[in-house]
Amino acid sequence: MASNSTWTYQQNKLFENALATYCEDPPELFFQNVAKAVGDKTAEEVKRHYEILVEDIQKIESGQIPLPNYNDDVDIKDEKQVTDEEQR
Repeated sequence: MASNSTWTYQQNKLFENALATYCEDPPELFFQNVAKAVGDKTAEEVKRHYEILVEDIQKIESGQIPLPNYNDDVDIKDEKQVTDEEQR
């Protein structure tokens, strides 16, 4: 199931911070609380974004895809929006 949800850099940072903040929440509240922290995203969009993150981590850990080669000279904080599929 492909998602067309678009996430900005800022939304991704809020998502990452919310994952750490709400990781101990009961499952029935977790995605709702993360969605509230991100703003402008539904619990379902957050759940799909999380599932994609887990899939990517599993692929990296299994060696199916290499770790990204980040260039320190590039400013990644621009507000370029990327879809979940583009992010992969």
